Amino acid sequence: MKIIAVAAVTAGGKTTVVNELKKQLQNSQSLHFDDYTFEGEVDNFYEWVHDGANYYSAWNLKPLEEDILKIKAAGICDYLILDYPFAYCHDTIKPYIDTAFFIDTPLDISLARRILRDMSDATADDIRNALEIYLKYARISYIQMQKDILPSSDYVIDGTHSVDEIANEIIAKI
Repeated sequence: MKIIAVAAVTAGGKTTVVNELKKQLQNSQSLHFDDYTFEGEVDNFYEWVHDGANYYSAWNLKPLEEDILKIKAAGICDYLILDYPFAYCHDTIKPYIDTAFFIDTPLDISLARRILRDMSDATADDIRNALEIYLKYARISYIQMQKDILPSSDYVIDGTHSVDEIANEIIAKI
């Protein structure tokens, strides 16, 4: 079984691409980082980045690791696709990954997607407040991911391409 990690910034296309890969790759399963609650999750990304952006000391990823081990032991698929933001930057999951992809989505596109996805019923004031928080506090963590996760990945995929193009490029590389 091959374990494929797909990383990107928030709203960079991870989940959409993982779901498409799962459709196209026969005998595959997926695990999604956002389906878990992890001990040590970062509450304040601004402080976390200023404190050194240590992926290893934050996020106790044992629950994800346990699920990976269960799927490996069961031998029920050829591909396990991880919707997982860290590529090789967390020691707990790093040993299991065969190939890590980073979808390099421009931050303006990711921000627009996040607003469209998460704020469809929001007021204009809510959206303005979210943009203010993004500029003051959240953007720094997106940039940190581009500094850390992108270069630690085996392949970088252009996030401006269509979902099909991204999935086809990943499949060609695996």
